[in-house]
Amino acid sequence: MRDSRRARLILGVLLAAALVILTVDHRTGDSSPLRPLRAAGAYLFGTAEQFGNVVVRPVGAFLHAIVTAPAAQERIETLKEENAKLRAGLVAGKLDADRSKELKKLIGLAGTGGYKMVTGSVIARRGLPGFEDAVQIDVGTSDGVRPEMTVINGDGLVGRVVHTTSRTSTVVLVSDPASSVGARLEGGKEIGVVHGVGEHGRLVQFRLLDSTAPMSRGGRIVSFGSQNWRPYVPGVPIGVIERVESTPGELTRIAYARPYADLTALDVVGVVVEAPKRDPRDAVLPAKETAR
Repeated sequence: MRDSRRARLILGVLLAAALVILTVDHRTGDSSPLRPLRAAGAYLFGTAEQFGNVVVRPVGAFLHAIVTAPAAQERIETLKEENAKLRAGLVAGKLDADRSKELKKLIGLAGTGGYKMVTGSVIARRGLPGFEDAVQIDVGTSDGVRPEMTVINGDGLVGRVVHTTSRTSTVVLVSDPASSVGARLEGGKEIGVVHGVGEHGRLVQFRLLDSTAPMSRGGRIVSFGSQNWRPYVPGVPIGVIERVESTPGELTRIAYARPYADLTALDVVGVVVEAPKRDPRDAVLPAKETAR
């Protein structure tokens, strides 16, 4: 009981002293005799607060990172998916634009030559017994395609159909070593035969039957046309001569030509299902580049 009274008395004295000190310090302002004590207290308590922030802030940031990590990762994955879709959209847009350009060229070539055709796309590159260089396209007998029909693209001759199903066809390219196409030089009646030589379709061989006929680099070759226009229709651009071989004493002359059609990068093609009513001759050849 006595200790309780003593404790209350001491507490009352301390509170009274604190009240007096606060009153004196407030009224005297900057000239207060307690200013050094107040500054020391502010320094001590401020330092303790800063130390607490230094210790607590990294811990809080770490805890916040742990809490928000799943959401952040999910956001990152979402952004990756959106970027992938955007890239795919850009690629698809470019492909659509390229295919539209190729189709426009193909329609223009067919229209100039008077070829009635069925358009399709190359879906696979494949080999066949007896052939090395062939592709599969996505049109077949249900589209009117039959074996021994000419296949072209917007640049020139591609090959001929050798096998069909209801929905697909196999085309042997003019670059295949077993391929042979009746051909002639532009602007004349000199005829010969174009053979594939492999080399990934970079060149084809043109054997001119008249060894005395003039032939030089830059000469252009078109299809001569087969009997009843099967398998090859006339007037389709084949290629441009890059070099002529010297064949003294032989009955034929040999040249190597670069095909107009890029046989390594085929996409949109046309199968000629009806030959032109008349030979277009050189009308389908592209305009010659003028020297600058």
